[in-house]
Amino acid sequence: MFEPGHLHLHALPGLDQQAVDIHLHYEVRHDVEKGAFVHFTMDGSIDGNPFKEEFDMPKDQAFNFASDATRIAQKHGLHPRFGPVVRIHKEYDAMFEDIRAKLGTHPGDPVDLDQVLRGSD
Repeated sequence: MFEPGHLHLHALPGLDQQAVDIHLHYEVRHDVEKGAFVHFTMDGSIDGNPFKEEFDMPKDQAFNFASDATRIAQKHGLHPRFGPVVRIHKEYDAMFEDIRAKLGTHPGDPVDLDQVLRGSD
């Protein structure tokens, strides 16, 4: 379930998914040196095992949030065969648009592709 600044991912175990209860909170922050960036807090449980992690993404990389969230979920037990952690396209689109609006970015804005290929540091 999506609401601006928060995505709640919940799934019961079954043939095509694991037990997942994850909250992904985000907010735009500003730093004198780094400029605008998005701070994420991801917490919850996968198969009943709790976890919490925080990460930041620069303004031009924030669109790639689902990849980083999936990598973190996999680190905490999400099996890769179940695909990305943000599986419902409608929720992904809503979060993507909310982040873009909060950052004031537009299609065609420059992106550091070297950073995208390297992943978040």
